[in-house]
Amino acid sequence: MSRNQNPHGLKQIELDQIWDDLKSGIRSVYRRQSMTRQRYMELYTPAMCTITAPVYTVGKVRGLVLLARPFLEAVTHATEHDKPQDGQDLLDEQVLQFYTRQWEDYQFSSKVLDGICAYLNRHWVRRECDEGTKGIYYIYSRNGETINTRLVSGVINCYVELGLNEDDPSAKGPTLGVYKDHFENPFLEDTERFYTRESMEFLRQNPVTEYMKKAEMRLKEEQKRVQTYLHESTHDVLAKVCERVLIEKHLEIFHFEFKNLLDTDKDDDLGRMYMLVSRIVDGLGELKTLLEAHIYTQGQTAIERCGEAALNDPKVYVQTILDVHKKYNALVITAFTNDAGFVAALDKACGRFINNNSVTKMVGNTSKSPELLARYCDLLLKKSSKNPEEAELEDTLNQVMIVFKYIEDKDVFQKFYSKMLAKRLVQHMSASDDAEASMISKLKQACGFEYTSKLQRMFQDIGVSKDLNEQFKKHLHESAQEPLDIDFSIQVLSSGSWPFQQSCSFTLPMELERSFQRFTTFYSGRHSGRKLNWLYHMSKGEIVTNCFKNRYTLQASTFQMAVLLLYNAQDSFTVQQLADSTQIKLDMLVQVLQILLKSKLLVGPEEESDLQPKTHLALFFGYKNKKLRVNINVPMKTEVKQEQETTHKHIEEDRKLLIQAAIVRIMKMRKTLKHQQLLGEVLNQLSSRFKPRVPVIKKCIDILIEKEYLERVDGQKDTYSYLA
Repeated sequence: MSRNQNPHGLKQIELDQIWDDLKSGIRSVYRRQSMTRQRYMELYTPAMCTITAPVYTVGKVRGLVLLARPFLEAVTHATEHDKPQDGQDLLDEQVLQFYTRQWEDYQFSSKVLDGICAYLNRHWVRRECDEGTKGIYYIYSRNGETINTRLVSGVINCYVELGLNEDDPSAKGPTLGVYKDHFENPFLEDTERFYTRESMEFLRQNPVTEYMKKAEMRLKEEQKRVQTYLHESTHDVLAKVCERVLIEKHLEIFHFEFKNLLDTDKDDDLGRMYMLVSRIVDGLGELKTLLEAHIYTQGQTAIERCGEAALNDPKVYVQTILDVHKKYNALVITAFTNDAGFVAALDKACGRFINNNSVTKMVGNTSKSPELLARYCDLLLKKSSKNPEEAELEDTLNQVMIVFKYIEDKDVFQKFYSKMLAKRLVQHMSASDDAEASMISKLKQACGFEYTSKLQRMFQDIGVSKDLNEQFKKHLHESAQEPLDIDFSIQVLSSGSWPFQQSCSFTLPMELERSFQRFTTFYSGRHSGRKLNWLYHMSKGEIVTNCFKNRYTLQASTFQMAVLLLYNAQDSFTVQQLADSTQIKLDMLVQVLQILLKSKLLVGPEEESDLQPKTHLALFFGYKNKKLRVNINVPMKTEVKQEQETTHKHIEEDRKLLIQAAIVRIMKMRKTLKHQQLLGEVLNQLSSRFKPRVPVIKKCIDILIEKEYLERVDGQKDTYSYLA
């Protein structure tokens, strides 16, 4: 297009003349000088006409646009002839007042300029921006938000609105370049300097607990400051600066104080520290470690403080553990908001001190914890005058399961629990069938069906036995034979489900012989092919005395009954004579006789333990007791100890079989495996039941090699292969 072409027929005007007039008018606008409507239109018309001007006029238009560049430049233009008001001599709040006033004047003038250049913006500027021309900007643009006229927010607003989006000229809103470069970065640096100085000074003069409150307050103040008069984009970077200066730089002091707060049970301060330190990436790791160490020490100390009482009294032992757990579980929930990492620290600490403590060291065996827990369950579930109400008992069983969760040797608990449950069921000593069923359900939920399958079958057998006794009574009633002269009941237990050993040799008293024969005939007639193995050592009954001043009913074991019934024939026997008549093994008979001597039914040597085959034992006719019903069926301490030793022996045997079964399963699937890999997989498979010892696993591998389940691979070190 030539310089003289004019497609719109507008009057030709020299561009320099137009530019000089526009400059003069814009200067008047920014100096807030009054302007008539006619003068406004005189400025609007040439601004519109520049669109039709040749390309070389673009430079002049840019000059007009530059008047909307950053505010400091604009203020300079606006005040270049007004030196007394340039703000050079102002301080503090007066600076902000001056700055804000100049900004508001600049905003108003820019609105006027926006009107003058509206046509230019809508057409030429938009087209140039759409075509990607660099260096072209809208004359004036705003985001439409209400301007905050307060001093600081007014200043901040000007920085935000003066940002020009040079990468995307067509963008309507401002960028934050001016705001960040001229305000945010210096502001953050100054904030860091201020809080660095303040925090160090405050910590020198105040305890850490007071400093945490101060830091908490400062963080809230900074958050409010952003909301009140800073741009929202400053929130995250400002928070990080404050957190680094107020918290991260003082983490070592926090860690030291954390231990003191735990020792003094300052839960509120612990919670405050947690909330502060949680702001730091990976900042909580050391606190978790310190918490775990503290709980472990507290658990160890609490059990050690109980002394031998914890070893001999299951209730003392378990309750001590629960007290420690309850205290720190509450702390984790309240102070540490049940944070998963702190829950894990609690679990690790409890697992450590429950499985290894002064009690387990006394006996030299980690299996003592599950044994004591099983005995505690027996106390809860056995009939007693101290039995709690159903609801309270259920709550206590839930507490038991907390300890059970941390027990490593769950197979030990199962073995002892099974034996004690069996006795409760057989002796009709369960406090509540519902409670028994509830406990089994909890164990099943924790360890699976296989763990409780035998326990559940025990219950089923008791139910079947009740029906069987009813049928036997009906059979006796309908029979033409002479009725039994004693009250006789029986429990038939399926072999393999009950943890009872086979009965030893024994001659049944003639008073019980007829009942024995009648039931054996009845049962064989109903279940052909089944064999009854009588567990005499688990049987019991009642005998009534007619030889003492008072008539007593003695609740006795079958072995005790057999001995006492012999005294219907004569008043005195040697130990050997009693052994020959009852066929009870001498070592077991001695235990039976010791109980009878201790209860004063028999008299013999001065020392109950000094029983020899030729020792004479006589019936004591002067026997007295305040109660008319006397339970003499109590286990001897030696008997309890022997049973514990036997149980632990059986546990070790069972473990070897379980380890061998696991090895065979793994090798059958893998075919070939390195030694360390095999160890790892065995440990992984059995960890839910117990923690196998590596030497035992190695021994089991050797046993399986001897049995030709496995073989060592030639030429390959520590490698096994499966033999199908």
